[in-house]
Amino acid sequence: MKNLVIVESPSKSKTIQKYLGKDYEVVSSKGHIRDLAIKGKDGLGVDVEDNFRPTYVVSPDKNSTVNELKKLARKSDSVYLATDPDREGEAISWHLSQELGLDENAVDRVTFNEITRDAVHQAFEHPRAIDMDLVHSQETRRILDRIIGFKLSKLLHNKIKSKSAGRVQSVALKLIVEREKEIKAFVPVEYWTIDARFCKDGTGFNASLAKINGEKAELHSEKEAMEAFQACQGEFEISAIKETSKSTAPFKPFITSTLQQEASNKLNFSARRTMTIAQRLYEGVDIGNGEEGLITYMRTDSTRLSDLYIKAAGELIETTYGKNYRGSYKVKNDANAQDAHEAIRPTSLDNDPEKIKPYLTSEQYRLYKMIYARALASQMAPARYAGKSITLSRSGYDFTTSGSTLVFDGWLKVYGDYYSSKDTLLPMLKEGEKLVPEEIKPNQHFTEPPARYTEARLIKVLEEQGVGRPSTYAMIIETIQNRNYVKLENSTEKSKTKVFFPTEQGILTTEKLDEFFSSIINVKYTAEMESDLDRIAEGQEDETATLKRFWEKFVPLLDSAYENMEKIKPEETGDLCPECGKPLVYRTGPYGKFISCSGFPSCHYKAQLEGREKEKPEPTGRSCPECGEGELLKRKSRYGTYFYGCSRFPKCHYMENLNGEKIVSKKDRTARKTSAAKKPAAKKTASRRKTAASDTK
Repeated sequence: MKNLVIVESPSKSKTIQKYLGKDYEVVSSKGHIRDLAIKGKDGLGVDVEDNFRPTYVVSPDKNSTVNELKKLARKSDSVYLATDPDREGEAISWHLSQELGLDENAVDRVTFNEITRDAVHQAFEHPRAIDMDLVHSQETRRILDRIIGFKLSKLLHNKIKSKSAGRVQSVALKLIVEREKEIKAFVPVEYWTIDARFCKDGTGFNASLAKINGEKAELHSEKEAMEAFQACQGEFEISAIKETSKSTAPFKPFITSTLQQEASNKLNFSARRTMTIAQRLYEGVDIGNGEEGLITYMRTDSTRLSDLYIKAAGELIETTYGKNYRGSYKVKNDANAQDAHEAIRPTSLDNDPEKIKPYLTSEQYRLYKMIYARALASQMAPARYAGKSITLSRSGYDFTTSGSTLVFDGWLKVYGDYYSSKDTLLPMLKEGEKLVPEEIKPNQHFTEPPARYTEARLIKVLEEQGVGRPSTYAMIIETIQNRNYVKLENSTEKSKTKVFFPTEQGILTTEKLDEFFSSIINVKYTAEMESDLDRIAEGQEDETATLKRFWEKFVPLLDSAYENMEKIKPEETGDLCPECGKPLVYRTGPYGKFISCSGFPSCHYKAQLEGREKEKPEPTGRSCPECGEGELLKRKSRYGTYFYGCSRFPKCHYMENLNGEKIVSKKDRTARKTSAAKKPAAKKTASRRKTAASDTK
């Protein structure tokens, strides 16, 4: 029989099938196949008293998938697990091995950082056993998130009607709320500048007051500004000219966080959209000769590049642009980088973005082009600038200006479209030369509060603080929006930049968590927990000990919160219920605020608020993977959560969650069970499955 290969993505399976050929059958688990149970004590799926022993169950929508995989496994000579090369992928492989009854010590795990013919074949020549340290790290993360998520969410819903809390999402929310409080508390400070406009030989330039009698110019009132303004009337002398040269090194190739930041800033993509597009580029796109992986694995915090890529890039740079464009830049990882994979780069430099553009969607092309340019530019020579700074003086008042000219574009030859750098030209001037300003004027200013977080800025801060990991940022941002804790809106009416504003519920949630859980819901503790998870992955920390330390700290805080956190009553509208006469109150439902009777559930009266509209579905530009005709739309469920559904509903029932995992509705599951019950029972046959391990012993 054939060798069975299991991956988690249908599109990934198509690409790998092409490379492996007819002796292999590549199938998909369609993501995670099981999760912690929600039954048992507190619905955690974790027995805290038995060393945090987890209980897993197959997800309801994966029963048919698992049954089919079991049938295929029984008929196969060997089974290979080829899920993604990270902790989550390792955990998926382990869950598959458990459900399919595979030998836990079997050498049947294959990983590759890129889905290309050479990489796939090399991976299958060197299979390994499942790395249980990685599995334990991911399992510990899931248990922590389940305990905190379930316990805190239940508390907050009971006390203040918040929808959820989480180990990392609550820290991200805290950053946004704290920034908003800084802005609200900010007191602007008045200051003035004196700005002048000079011109020589038709070339104009601006200069600003920098020093007064050798000291830094600080003007805090209109009176001080007018005194300086009066003293600066008349002729200025060029008192100093300083010529400089500088070079700008290329950026490092993308890691997950910098890709999300740059795609947000330059392409206006959300973090979730960026990762969805990158996932498809990694798994494979048909560029005329079948599916082919175009980029290396997109969940990485390593800026390392392979020697093969560095050599190929150097040769391409010399051939295309000249030897002087080839750099010797060696990327170095940050101290906390795990370095499990390379940086994000194209799998082949032959796949020039312009050449394969006809095969890509607009979004795929734009993201791929930026990834290609960034990786190639990282191996190019620095850009060089000639700079000049000029001081113009009068009566002890020194004005300064500076300019620069690009002398050699270097890496900007490739990455210039994504780099803001404009030359400031200055006329030819000599020391001692006299100039009279065309215009000089005082300008009033006020200090600005700190800026609200954009998606890119929030991801940068989370990364710098060690909160979460690259693969989690998109989900963190999506979650706090879905819970109605923050809104991502234009910073001003005229600005196109979207920033995070916390909602009233988001502020209340953070305040209550600060009041009762400040010792664990904070940047430092969350970053330390990530370090613990890293040590578990490296086999340097015991997962049970980590969970026990957390539990012993968490439980007293939870008990105190249940006892002392005030339960907030709904706000009254000031009107009485027209049906029973009790006060009407504001409540929050899946679609926002509405008016309800305080006597609920004995009285079911409710009314909508004026001017409130139901949230409209948001187009994604993705075709429905089931029918191929409709477009996936981002919709809000009646439970207040978001999902993607086919625009042809009810003709097509396809749905998936924000992780890309298919959702089967309760109605469809019931219909399947009814249909299955009517079919005659199939006879069970026993068969023995040989594993790859038996072939290698």
